[in-house]
Amino acid sequence: MEKMNDIISTVDGYVWGIPLIVLILCCGVLLSVRIGFLQVRKLKLALKYMLSEEEEAHGEVSSFAALCTALSATVGTGNIVGVATAIAAGGPGALFWMEIAAFFGMATKYAEGLLAVKYRKTDGNNNILGGPFYYIENGLGRKFRWLGKLFAVFGLLAGLMGIGTITQINGITSAANDFFDPASAHTLSVFGNEYTYTTVIAGVIITLLVALITIGGLKRIASVTQIVVPAMIVSYVVCCLLIIFTHITEIPSAVALVVKSAFGVRQAAGGAAGFAVMTLSMKNGVARGIFSNEAGLGSAPIAAAAAKTNEPVRQGLVTMTGTFIDTIIVCTMTGLSIVMAGSYDKGLKGVSITTDAFSYGLPFPEKISSFILMACLTVFAFTTILGWNYYSERCLSYLTGSHKAAAFVYRWLYVAAVLAGPFLTVDAVWNLADIFNGLMAIPNVVALILLSGVVAAETKAYTAKMKK
Repeated sequence: MEKMNDIISTVDGYVWGIPLIVLILCCGVLLSVRIGFLQVRKLKLALKYMLSEEEEAHGEVSSFAALCTALSATVGTGNIVGVATAIAAGGPGALFWMEIAAFFGMATKYAEGLLAVKYRKTDGNNNILGGPFYYIENGLGRKFRWLGKLFAVFGLLAGLMGIGTITQINGITSAANDFFDPASAHTLSVFGNEYTYTTVIAGVIITLLVALITIGGLKRIASVTQIVVPAMIVSYVVCCLLIIFTHITEIPSAVALVVKSAFGVRQAAGGAAGFAVMTLSMKNGVARGIFSNEAGLGSAPIAAAAAKTNEPVRQGLVTMTGTFIDTIIVCTMTGLSIVMAGSYDKGLKGVSITTDAFSYGLPFPEKISSFILMACLTVFAFTTILGWNYYSERCLSYLTGSHKAAAFVYRWLYVAAVLAGPFLTVDAVWNLADIFNGLMAIPNVVALILLSGVVAAETKAYTAKMKK
């Protein structure tokens, strides 16, 4: 097992090397320039569109429901465990690079949402089909269809073996175990290894709930997420705000530490060691930031394509708010809580880092703080599992031509992957998720760069129409 973990870690290092980080950031910068930094100028309008309905619009679900489906897949363990592992591996500076990636990622998400609606289509059963594979094929031409298929394969694997199943259920069971049986005193043997009763029971319960909901498809998933997602985000943000306001005098020093660490200022006065620290912070911050908000991955436009709207730009703006909520708000609060508590530097792993920060920051007994985090993480991760089931199934649909038998088999494979997740090691789980995220991002980012002219033209035309 240790050798397999080393192999996965090595592959992750190659996939998430400097070239991919630069490619994703450059895509965000290019799109930001071509749309005139619309993520700043039109953020207020985007938030307004997020809550309003478009009259006589074509689609399957409301823009808000589509956003909630996308947020259900993005606001998950990445916001709690992902931020913690990024800061633990790359230092406090990783939080800075998460913010930079998110700022330019808002432009990337805008382009994804716009293109998803512009190039979507309807199948024989009146289902809306859209996402990177369709804007690659219809926007770039059929000669690029291989690129769309490549994206669909990586998206399928990401959902089945990475971000959609294993990392989420692993995060849930780890948090539950930290709360109910932190000393791992009550165990049983599974596949020749010892696991706590808490891990096994939590894994089985979540798997059953996933099976009950995912079999119903997009509309059942959307009906659950548009109720649960807003409630869970508000609850988590209130907890983080409570930590920040009760330790407000520590904020300036925490922010200074984040910025200094981001550029390796404290190491070797900016020499070789300082550059190494900066590179490590950048790699972990960008990778975990993208894992959390999924800007550039091409997942959110799959949900955006189903939105009831006739305006690609409008849906692009709504889609963009997902990154703002996910990273600029939620991840920032988590990261500051961890930095203020110094939890990243205590030899802890995964959710235990954030649990320590909540125990330090919340004005409640440690057991209550731990329970609050466990509850938030459970709901976050559970909804992510639901959202990614829809994403990966759409990838399968593109590859198989909406074959119903394939979809039925895949749903049960997805449920089986959720069931297996708790029994894998944390490091291997996150590295595996990173690998599929990176592979998935490559064809999507290439397409976004090639279609940036279309994004700019649509934006200019919509802006002119609005002025009239």
